[in-house]
Amino acid sequence: MIKERLSKLREHMKAAGIDCYLIPTSDYHDSEYVSSFFMVRKYFSGFTGSAGTLVVTMEGAALFTDGRYFIQAAKELEGTGIKLMKVGEAKVPTIKEYLEQVLKEGQSLGFDGRVVKANDAKDYEEILGRKKGRLVWDKDLGGEAWPGRPALLHQPVFLLDERYSGEGASSKIARVREKMKEEGAQIHILTTLDDIAWLLNLRGNDVQNSPVFLAYGVITMDKALLFAQEEKGGEEAWPGNVRAYLEENGVTLLPYEDFYPYLPGIHGKKILLSAGRVSCMLKKSLAQDVEIIDRPNPTALMKAVKNPVERENIRKAHVKDGVAVARFMYWLKKNVGKISMDEVSAAQYLEGLRREGENYIEPSFDTICAYGPNGAIIHYSAEPGSCAQIRPEGLLMVDSGGHYLEGSTDITRTFALGELTPQMKAHFTLVVRAMLNLKCTKFLYEARGMNLDIRAREIFWEQGLDYKHGTGHGVGYLLNVHEDPNGFWWKKTPGREDSAILEEGMVTTDEPGIYIEGSHGIRLENELLCRKGEENQYGQFMYFEDLTLAPIDLDGVEVSLMQEIDRKRLNDYHQQVYEKLAPYFEGEELAWLGEATRPI
Repeated sequence: MIKERLSKLREHMKAAGIDCYLIPTSDYHDSEYVSSFFMVRKYFSGFTGSAGTLVVTMEGAALFTDGRYFIQAAKELEGTGIKLMKVGEAKVPTIKEYLEQVLKEGQSLGFDGRVVKANDAKDYEEILGRKKGRLVWDKDLGGEAWPGRPALLHQPVFLLDERYSGEGASSKIARVREKMKEEGAQIHILTTLDDIAWLLNLRGNDVQNSPVFLAYGVITMDKALLFAQEEKGGEEAWPGNVRAYLEENGVTLLPYEDFYPYLPGIHGKKILLSAGRVSCMLKKSLAQDVEIIDRPNPTALMKAVKNPVERENIRKAHVKDGVAVARFMYWLKKNVGKISMDEVSAAQYLEGLRREGENYIEPSFDTICAYGPNGAIIHYSAEPGSCAQIRPEGLLMVDSGGHYLEGSTDITRTFALGELTPQMKAHFTLVVRAMLNLKCTKFLYEARGMNLDIRAREIFWEQGLDYKHGTGHGVGYLLNVHEDPNGFWWKKTPGREDSAILEEGMVTTDEPGIYIEGSHGIRLENELLCRKGEENQYGQFMYFEDLTLAPIDLDGVEVSLMQEIDRKRLNDYHQQVYEKLAPYFEGEELAWLGEATRPI
């Protein structure tokens, strides 16, 4: 099937005079997760992961993806003829290096300029310049060669009340204008969906599991334009209270399709935008007499620093979420081997428990419920009919989360379902120690995630082990579950903006793991809230507050491999879990919770 689809794409490439065609995993807004309309790379490669770029020539094809997806991609690309390019591995070229290799003198490279970032397109243009070739940035050949492509839909938008957001849209817009003044800009163009949703206190459902809506924003010193309304038949997506809120806050609602025609009319202005986040087509559409001020979107840092109202709401969301995860753990331990369950049905049971929580909206991402060897696939996706049956032995890893009006959650727990091998228990204990080591870190202000990643990873490096993903990422407030600019990652990676100075109010995950192909995978994940600690002659000290509240499975822990400080940290955490969750349990469940959080 994939070979036939690629053959069809090559027919369109030949007709357009394009020798090489590039298809990233993106939409018009540089989103991590995309709606079905934008799943072009998935359609032509068969690879279902959330990150990857497909490069197609007349003779072959290559799929570039990172370490989270190596095992998954290898399986999904079997028989397609597409070569897997393991990004970051020794002797594996980058996309740019690969294009240098495959493009011959005078050849052309094409892509849909709405889904390729401006900075990347600039690099591709330089490659073509050296080869005296041609860059074609306005051809959506993937869409042309995809019969029955899903429609681009605009779902209803809703207003996030200020008792949840903690700040009105007019105040946020005023803060953006202050930043524009500092940068000497007259116009700010904003295309990232989570930034727009945060700025205007609106949420939607245009991207699965991401409560955002398709939109472009333009802010001037006296106007705010929102290009978001569907041109035809889109009235129902914008209820009266939302329209009234926009009007009260000085925001003009315009058709989504009018954004690109609007751009060439801007002349002689200084425009603030993030060239690493806007599209190639956006840059190409601007007049030659504008001056671009390339800076991160001001809203990126603003939304990452949660205000006091958001912080208190997030704590409430995590109590509800912790109750659901603890009840799932109780059900799992009690019933495994007694009733039939598989990866899909277990994930559905957990989702049902979350839905019992007040103000629950939807999952914050597709649940990863991976049993046994499937746990070694970092971003595993279970499918009905072909997923693993869960038995009373080995390990089950569940990475899940939820969107509530009070915020978004992301938690991973690995459960011991029976007898474990000594290696499994040793690995489980390593992960516990690493997660505890990072979350208990005290540090001076101005430290970045890059500085602190070692606090988790050193536990693995001491054993000659590692994991092929960052130790943590920022989390949005009822927004994207992966949010820049904060995170934990020991090395600087091009295109990643996740090592900002850790500010009070930032929420970051702490999720080390170990993955043994063909055997098991273990990951534990808590969300941490950055807080100010003592200030003295050495500066402002910072620490992390635990947000996530759910037991860590003591059946997987080999206590003899833990140091005294590890045991104290785990006991202190479990005492906190019990105190916060116990009021929501009674009887047999309460007794179980006490046992699950017992001191060791």
